[in-house]
Amino acid sequence: MAESKYKIVLYWDKRDRIFVAEVPELPGCMAHGETRLQALESAEQAIGAWVASAVEDDQPVPEPTDRSSMAHW
Repeated sequence: MAESKYKIVLYWDKRDRIFVAEVPELPGCMAHGETRLQALESAEQAIGAWVASAVEDDQPVPEPTDRSSMAHW
C-alpha cells in the first residue's frame, strides 16, 4: 500500500501500553501497535480502509491538508 499524505498523530497510551496513531482529517480513523512502526503501518491500512469505505458508501473523502505553507520552526 502506498504511503498516504494524511497527518498522523502518534502517541503512547500509558494505560493500554500501546502506541496509538490517529488520523484527525478522517473522523474515527485510528490504529495502534506495540511499536511506533506497527502503529504507523496499521494507520496506513486504516486510512486505506476508511477511504475505500467512504467511496463505497458514496461519501466525501477529505483531501489531505497541504502543510507546505505552514511556518517551520
